[in-house]
Amino acid sequence: MSPELVLFLQTLVSGILIGFVFSLLSVGLTLIFGVMDIVNFAHGEHLMLAMYATFWMWTLWGIDPLFSLPVVALLLFILGVITYRLLIRYVLDAPMLAQIFVTFGLMVFLRNLAQVLWSEDYRRIGDTLLSGRIELFGIFIGRPQLFASLGAVITTGLLYFFLKRTRTGWALEATAEDKEVAGLMGINTERMFALAWGLGLASVGVAGALLATFNPIFPEVGTVFVLVTFVAVALGGFGSVPGAFIAGIIIGIVQVLGGFLWEPRFKTVLIYAIYLGVVFIRPQGLLGRR
Repeated sequence: MSPELVLFLQTLVSGILIGFVFSLLSVGLTLIFGVMDIVNFAHGEHLMLAMYATFWMWTLWGIDPLFSLPVVALLLFILGVITYRLLIRYVLDAPMLAQIFVTFGLMVFLRNLAQVLWSEDYRRIGDTLLSGRIELFGIFIGRPQLFASLGAVITTGLLYFFLKRTRTGWALEATAEDKEVAGLMGINTERMFALAWGLGLASVGVAGALLATFNPIFPEVGTVFVLVTFVAVALGGFGSVPGAFIAGIIIGIVQVLGGFLWEPRFKTVLIYAIYLGVVFIRPQGLLGRR
């Protein structure tokens, strides 16, 4: 293969790999919105907490991210349930502005708490079991990025299976469809709401543990990913898990190839241009319900 083709394929593979991570982040956000019609503006800060949890378990106790991942996911699941119990349930029937202010305030609180506890310093996890890279037909793939992509695919697949093939998943989807009717059918909607927040943040926990193996960790790291995540959720269709997954991959490819084929500083413009184009043609997103 010519050097130009190899470079193009290398860039394309990088876009696909980061796209899978965007997908996992988007799935967690769209699940919460799909069930409760609430946008979690603290989504990026929960990602940041997951990355710090992974970092400190590696630094203090020498636990490799490969093994701390399920622990981080469980911690974020518990945090999601606690967040719902202490904050979200009190604004479920409140005006939209009240809901926005609650999650936005949580975002500000968590970010400033991280700055106080851990300063603004950038931190990185050193060599892990996933360190290194592999070569395939002249294309180099980082093992942390590859594992992160596989983890994102597996986690999303398990979540989709849970929603479509289990009684609890059906109850969760029924609650998302119409909580009043679901309650009349004997479904504990309060439990479903708490479960949605738990699963949404558990997905973020997995993404954070995977990202921590190759991405710097600092209090504002969530901001780097969350704006793109919001676009992916809207592009895929609010409440659609498959839509968010597909949109995340599209955005990852566009972002990386845009910087490669065009000016790197304009790569984000391409993402929003595609999103606006889809909104004009299909306002509910790629797989959103009408």
